[in-house]
Amino acid sequence: MANYRTSRILPTILVVVIIIIAIVALISAARAIFFSGSTSDSSKTDTSQQSLLSTSASSSVSMSVRGPIVAEEDFNSYRIVISPSTRQITTYNGYLGTVVQQQTLSNNAAAYEEFVNALNIAKMSAGNQPADGAGDVRGVCATGRLSEYSILTNDQPVETLWTSTCSGSQGTLRANAKQLSNLFIAQIPDANKLINDVSL
Repeated sequence: MANYRTSRILPTILVVVIIIIAIVALISAARAIFFSGSTSDSSKTDTSQQSLLSTSASSSVSMSVRGPIVAEEDFNSYRIVISPSTRQITTYNGYLGTVVQQQTLSNNAAAYEEFVNALNIAKMSAGNQPADGAGDVRGVCATGRLSEYSILTNDQPVETLWTSTCSGSQGTLRANAKQLSNLFIAQIPDANKLINDVSL
């Protein structure tokens, strides 16, 4: 009788152990699938923020704005690039980027540090990392303005986030674009005049 009970209990215990192991394995697999991306996004955000706050000579930030997609002669854009040593605004005409006006001013590390900390408080590095193809802004917001904000190291983008004035193309930036734009424009005393000279 005891042997009969033992022979029935052992398979039951074995089945329960196998079920527990299977459940633990499924939970581990689910965590790996659903949470590995968020860890990667978090580390990418940390890297972007560190690059944004860096005041090394190779660091810089930029804002590029283009107007509606119209005829070659009427298409205009501008770009502001700020580094620890320089502040530069360039206005362009046409899709090939013919320079209309350019102004370059000196900068210093203390001023740059204040500026990038202001950008950080304004959450310039906050955004959705573009999925495959989502970073391609060609043709986006054809009737309005498109703005791109970049964190650069050695003139190469560490992160670029974009937004537009078109309601259907909000982009990857998750910050207040007007606030960021005002911060960039305030770095160049004559920026508004140069921007107004090219109609966007």
